[in-house]
Amino acid sequence: MVQTPHVALLPSPGMGHLIPLVEFAKQLLHHHHVSSTLIIPTTGPLPQSQISVLESLTENINHVFLPPVDLPENLANTISQIFATMSLSIPSLRDTLKLLTSMNRLVALFVDPFGLDAFDVAEEIGVAPYIFFPSSAMSLLFFLHLPKLDKMFSCEYRDLPVPLKLPGCVLVHGRDLPDPVQDRSHVGYKKILEIVSRITSSEGIIINSFLDLEEGAIKALQVEEPGKQPVYPIGPLIQTSSSDRSDQPECLKWLDDQPSQSVLFVSFGSGGTLSLGQINELALGLEMSGQKFLWVVRSPSDKSNAAFFDAQSQTDPLGFLPKGFLERTEGQGLVVSSWAPQIEVLRHGSTGGFLTHCGWNSILESVVHGMPLIVWPLFAEQKMNAVMLYEGLKVALRPKANEIGIVKREEIARVVKELIEGEEGKKVREKMKGLQDAAGKELNKDESSAKSLSELAFRWKN
Repeated sequence: MVQTPHVALLPSPGMGHLIPLVEFAKQLLHHHHVSSTLIIPTTGPLPQSQISVLESLTENINHVFLPPVDLPENLANTISQIFATMSLSIPSLRDTLKLLTSMNRLVALFVDPFGLDAFDVAEEIGVAPYIFFPSSAMSLLFFLHLPKLDKMFSCEYRDLPVPLKLPGCVLVHGRDLPDPVQDRSHVGYKKILEIVSRITSSEGIIINSFLDLEEGAIKALQVEEPGKQPVYPIGPLIQTSSSDRSDQPECLKWLDDQPSQSVLFVSFGSGGTLSLGQINELALGLEMSGQKFLWVVRSPSDKSNAAFFDAQSQTDPLGFLPKGFLERTEGQGLVVSSWAPQIEVLRHGSTGGFLTHCGWNSILESVVHGMPLIVWPLFAEQKMNAVMLYEGLKVALRPKANEIGIVKREEIARVVKELIEGEEGKKVREKMKGLQDAAGKELNKDESSAKSLSELAFRWKN
C-alpha cells in the first residue's frame, strides 16, 4: 500500500509566519489528506500564544521544536536575528528531516524566504523544496524584480525621483518599498539579493492571496516563461479563532454592550510598537474623535518592531498613557494591555473599523470579515501593503504624518471620525464588502484558490 504524502513546513520566527503555514497545513489535510509536520526553529522558550496554536492542532498535523540556537550579540535588527536563527538551525533541521523521511513519504519542504538555506538540506535528502511567501503578491513581484532594479538605479530607493510601476500593480514610491531594501550598503540588502537568486531553485511558490484581491500582480507572476517556477495563490487562509480560552475576554463583553459598527479596533499586530510621543498623540486623537474605540496598547519603543522577539519591557503599558486619559474616555473606549482576540473582535457586530499596521495576516482577516481600514504601516513590507489598500483597492483611509514622522492628534481624530461616520468611510466600507464577498467564495472547490491547492496536491499524489 502506498503511503499518503507528507510535507514538512519550516516557518521563521514570529506569529505572522507561523499562522499562515498552520492554516495551509489544515487545508492540505482536510481537502487532500496530505499530512504534515511543522518544524519550529527557536532561540529560547516560545511565547504562549504560539504554543497554544501548535497544541491545538489536530491529528496528522504534527510539530517539532528544534533545539534553541544562541544568537550573536552584535545583530542590530530583527531581520538579522531571523536570518541567523534560520541559518544556525540547519544542522538540527537536517537531523529532523532525515527522521521524517524514515517515517513518512516526505514529498516536499516548505520554507519562507528567510529560510532558503534549508534548500541545501532538501537537495541532500531528495525532497522537493517550495517557498511559502507570507505576504502579498505585490511584495513577491517587487522582490523578483529587485535584481533588475539594482542594476537600473544607483541611488537609494527612497530617493527615486519617480514612483515604480510593477506589472499589474498600483504605482509605489521608493520611500514605501520594504524596509530591508532601504539601505543598499547594508549586509541585509545583499542577503535579499542572494535570496532572490535562490528562488529559481524552488519547485514552486505558494502565496496567501487571491485573484480578486491582487489580480494584476498574480497574473503577472503566473506569466509562463522558460525556467520560471509555478506560482500558486491559495488564499485567503486565516485563523478561525485567535483565542483558546473557555472564558470570554473582558473586551468582548464590552463590545457586546456597544452599538452596531460603532467601535474602531486599534492594534499594531504581534510585533508592532510606537514611540512614547506617538502613543500620546494616538491617545489624544482617539479621545478627540469622539468615536468609540478598543485599543491594544504596548509599552513604547523607538523601534517599530520591538515586540517581534518578545523582548519588550514587562512594565504595564497603560502607565505610559496621558494623565487622566483612561478616566476621561471611560465609556467611550476600552484600553487593553498587549493582546486582544483579533479574529473575534473583527467579526463582532459592534466593530466598525480597524486601525492596523498592515501586516498581511491582519489584512486578510480584515478582508474576510469585511472590515474597513485605517492604515498605519510600521516596518517590513507594510508601507507597500498600505499603498495597495489605500491607493489601489481603496478599502482604507491613511492619516498623514508630519515632517518628523509623527501623526498628530488632530489628524488622527479627523481620519477616525471619517471612517466611522463620514462619506469616505461609507465608500471604503462598500468597497471592502465587495472584497469580502469574493474572499468568501475563493476556497470553494471550483474557485481559483481551491484549484491552485488541488493542482499542488495532485503533483505529489502522482
